[in-house]
Amino acid sequence: MTVRVVVADDQELVRGGFAMILDGQPDIEVVAEAGDGVEAVTAVREHTPDVLLLDIRMPRMDGIEAARIVCAETGCRVLMLTTFDVDDYVFDALRAGASGFLLKDVRRDDLVHAVRVVAAGASLLAPTVTTRLISEFTSRPAARRVTGLDVLTARERQTLQLIARGLSNAEIAAAMVVSEHTVKTHVSNVLSKLGLRDRVQAVIAAYESGLAVPGA
Repeated sequence: MTVRVVVADDQELVRGGFAMILDGQPDIEVVAEAGDGVEAVTAVREHTPDVLLLDIRMPRMDGIEAARIVCAETGCRVLMLTTFDVDDYVFDALRAGASGFLLKDVRRDDLVHAVRVVAAGASLLAPTVTTRLISEFTSRPAARRVTGLDVLTARERQTLQLIARGLSNAEIAAAMVVSEHTVKTHVSNVLSKLGLRDRVQAVIAAYESGLAVPGA
């Protein structure tokens, strides 16, 4: 199965470089490129890709608003691009429905892997970057607090805490001394009960609810 991708970045060299890398893979096809958020949304509507590789800072419409529209209107998965040191909006992008993010200096193999992971319906959590982001944004007063965690069982709450730490299913299974199949069931129950689309939103919910604490 070929993964169809739209690459959106206002820097032509960056956009072209990513497109060339991805298009060179036997299972990935770049169906369109976009130079701003408006073009990105239009390209997704016209080409119905599986993944939108989307820069955060772009003219006319930024990546956050573009991600919000794409995630609300289509089944396309959004993978954000950021320089991190200057971008203050990654957390908002994840809230908008993005399935993960990459630094612009990402290695070739990691870029290809990330697109495949997101296309398969999973989320991409880079633990080192995620920890720094969560710490920064959750140190600020939250606009809203996620409630309703009482619907989770004790084991499901524990699973959510471990997801927030960036652990894989195998690592969670080892920590909880259960099978990986049991962990998958717990993860599925957490997402279903809290109305979350993937592990990225689960991480956000854990920190916003106070279940997970930066630096803990």
